[in-house]
Order: sequence, then structure tokens, then C-alpha cells
Amino acid sequence: MRTKAFIFLLPLILGTALGAEQYPATTGRPIDLWPEGIPGYRADGPAEKVVVFTAADNVKPGSFIYHVRHPKLVAYLPPAGTGCGTAIVYCPGGGYVRLPAGTEEGEEPRWLNHLGIAVFVLTYRFGDDGPNAPLRDVLRAIRLVRSHAADYGIHPDRIGVMGGSAGGHLAANASTLYDDPDGKTGSPLDAVSGRPDFAVMNYPAISLRPPYALHPHDGLLGANPSPELINHYSSELHVTKDTPPTFLVTTQGDKSVPLANSIIYYEALNKAGVPAELHLYEKGAHGFGMTPGLGPTSDWPARCEDWLRFHGWIPAAPKT
Repeated sequence: MRTKAFIFLLPLILGTALGAEQYPATTGRPIDLWPEGIPGYRADGPAEKVVVFTAADNVKPGSFIYHVRHPKLVAYLPPAGTGCGTAIVYCPGGGYVRLPAGTEEGEEPRWLNHLGIAVFVLTYRFGDDGPNAPLRDVLRAIRLVRSHAADYGIHPDRIGVMGGSAGGHLAANASTLYDDPDGKTGSPLDAVSGRPDFAVMNYPAISLRPPYALHPHDGLLGANPSPELINHYSSELHVTKDTPPTFLVTTQGDKSVPLANSIIYYEALNKAGVPAELHLYEKGAHGFGMTPGLGPTSDWPARCEDWLRFHGWIPAAPKT
């Protein structure tokens, strides 16, 4: 793994580690993402491996998957009687290099459960099975959740997608390439819409083009990708009037993914007439997550909650 890629990932782990774990955890329910077989699976691809970090590594202790070969979905449902009928497919970050391997999925899914939102955490593939593998995984997750909406107590027209960093890139791809041939496999579930109803993106790596992409994207596109391939997975180039409403958060302090990524995506959404809200803050390194003590930056969950309530994806706050 390249040194740059590891440096790029460190803030993601440190940001989560510094976050106050104020929301109770719920038990995850595994869901088989591809029961009929993983599409495009390359038997000669690199082996999936789990690396365990300890406090001595100067990152949050935990286990991480490299070269994800067996994508999965884990449902975290709000406690009985507290659900609001909305769901989010949550895409963790990791630079298309690694993802969390354990049950610790970060503070955001627990916060969403607290709001009554059902959360489906996606462990997605990288580029080992081809550059369209992550897109196939996230769209399959949305289609699967939508097709079983009644089983999870959610509405099929209130399913969003959320992600940070590379997970934000994948959320943007799902928002713009939901009907692209690259995201289909010939499964009967292809007939179910893969379009998210809304999207939330934190410090997303929207574009793979220079000057917006500061780090190699070999983990997704492979070495020396063509300009056509780079453009295909640069989401700002594919926004239309049907791209879902989007909430964006980023900071000046992010030295890994320039805030221009969020700006160009917001500009594309605005030009297409798509409802969007962009929050640019001063403080916060890449991957700040729900870290406290960053001034106004730490209030972004409250602003996102306001946005979700305004659009009716969660109920209006009770009057005091």
C-alpha cells in the first residue's frame, strides 16, 4: 500500500476515535448482498485480509479489511417503536483501500438510529473486481433495501445514501449513475430503482480529475486509467435534474480532499435545479466525523437533522 494512501486514511480513523460516543449501539443484522453469486468476481484477484491496529499504531484500535472480496450489508434498525420509516445505505470511507472489519461502524450510524432512521452499513468492494464493482455493490444495496422495505418498516420512497471521503464518492456515484449499465448485472433486481431519494456527503471525493483529486485512485480505477474512465466516475460531470437532493459538509482544514470537490458538485446540482445544501466550515481535518470541540464544524449533525426534517425524511421536532 502506498504511503500517501495510508496518510490519507489516518485522519479518517483519528477523527472517529476523537468523537464522543454519545449514542447507544444497536445489534447489526447481516444481509447477503449477492446470494446468487458476486458479479464480476475475479478468482485470481488479491486475497482479502484483515489488519488489526492497536493503540501503539497511533490510530483507533480496530480491525480493517483490505481488498474486500465479499461485500456485505449489515442492518442497524432503530429500537422498536422509534422508527420513522426512512432508511440510509451508509458507505464508510477508506480511500478504496480498506474498510472497517468489525462491528464498530462509527458514530454516524448510531446517531441516525437515534433519529429513527434504519441504517444499512455497506462493506463494498474496491477495484479488484473492476472499477464498476463498488457501484454495483451500492446500487444492489439500495435495490435490496427498497425491495424489502416492508420487512424493515421503511418506505420505499424514503431511502437515502450517505458516505464520507471515498464513501462520499460512492454516494455521489449512486446519485448520478444509478441507471448506468455499469451498475447492472442482469439480475431481476435490476428492475428495482437504484436511485437514492436523498444523499448526505461528508468531505466527499467527488471528482477523480486533477486538480480535485490529490491522491492516487489506483484502488478504484487501477494504474494509468484512461481519461474516459476517470471522467465516467467523476460525479460532477453526471448531475441531472433527477439527481437526488443532497446535503454536503466539508472544511478548509481538509488537506486530503480539497473542498473544491463539494463546491463543484454543489454548483452542478444548483445548475440542474436539484435541491442542495452546502456547509463549508473552517476547522476540521479530513475525516472529522462527529468529533467534538471543532466549533461550528461540530454542529453539522444538527444542521443535517434540520435538513432531513425540512424535507420530511424525519418527523418535525416536537414543539416546546
